Amino acid sequence: MNENNFSGLGKIYSEFRPNYPIQLIDFIFSETKMNKNSIVADIGSGTGKFSLQIINRVKTLYGIEPNNDMRKEAEKELNKFKNFISVNAAAEDTGLENESVNFITAAQSFHWFDKKQFKSECRRILKHGGKIILLWNSRKTNSEADSENDIINRAFCPEYKGFSRGINNSGSSEISDFFNGKYILKSFENTISYDLRGFIGRNLSSSYAPKKGEKKLRWIYKRFNLII
Repeated sequence: MNENNFSGLGKIYSEFRPNYPIQLIDFIFSETKMNKNSIVADIGSGTGKFSLQIINRVKTLYGIEPNNDMRKEAEKELNKFKNFISVNAAAEDTGLENESVNFITAAQSFHWFDKKQFKSECRRILKHGGKIILLWNSRKTNSEADSENDIINRAFCPEYKGFSRGINNSGSSEISDFFNGKYILKSFENTISYDLRGFIGRNLSSSYAPKKGEKKLRWIYKRFNLII
């Protein structure tokens, strides 16, 4: 896992990254049977965006996050919950006990993992019948604004590999290979309206953080009067 990519970005990530739609959260609990008796490992949990949305609905939640900056932001909100356990560890080596969790979640993080090692770790820590849930807040690829955003990122951000490194979609071979082709794909609308500060903050919360392109980001916002 690339644990240093978000160093120094914890506060801006926590403030400007969106939550997940409540329809998605409800779907997870209704379709996977996650419930008040479930033990969950939220891997690559970052600032705890997803963890916060399910913490009151599960028995125990491990927030697995190797980046100190991101993990400390999560702890500010989540340490008040008695069923939350913060773990300084990577996705490929969580340090959890064998067959200790019912569910593994990876929200906006799977694209950073070593897929082979993560798969092996999932097999080790999941209880029999356990499930793995991968989540993304995906951009609409047919949006002209996002196309312009992509161009700016490629111009100003050497580390940019595409939004979510290009694998958060149904055609991703990495996802299909990880699940051996056996998985359910479900999408929900999560429309987000940004003011200028929010739009720039959302972009600067990325690992590639296009600070040199901030003037271009302002131009995109003003041109498209953005609703993402």
